[in-house]
Amino acid sequence: MNAGADDCRRRRGRVRVRGRDGGRRLGAAELGGELGERATLVQFSSAFCAPCRATRRLLGDVAAMVPGVTHVEIDAEAHLDLVRELEILKTPTVLVLDADGRVVRRATGQPRKADVIAALGEAV
Repeated sequence: MNAGADDCRRRRGRVRVRGRDGGRRLGAAELGGELGERATLVQFSSAFCAPCRATRRLLGDVAAMVPGVTHVEIDAEAHLDLVRELEILKTPTVLVLDADGRVVRRATGQPRKADVIAALGEAV
């Protein structure tokens, strides 16, 4: 096993700042759902993705637990233009948006609950 593969596995699912998002804003029209009052968890999923189902449950639980937070799931295959624009390379990918719809964090792979809650702390 090479060091690059180990490093990739360690990063999978971690919520981190992505410089190329550059404060990009997403609105209700792009998301197909309303923004949360305080923050929005946007999940890009695909039909046969097992980690996507687990991520859906996790983000739904967090959104129910934190007042003013909404979870929106987007079918990546049905929104290819947005996927390309945001450089979504795999599913699940989770974007954490602040109240204005600005992307503040991104996670690729199934995130940990603690990481999502910490990212929300920065978004609200």
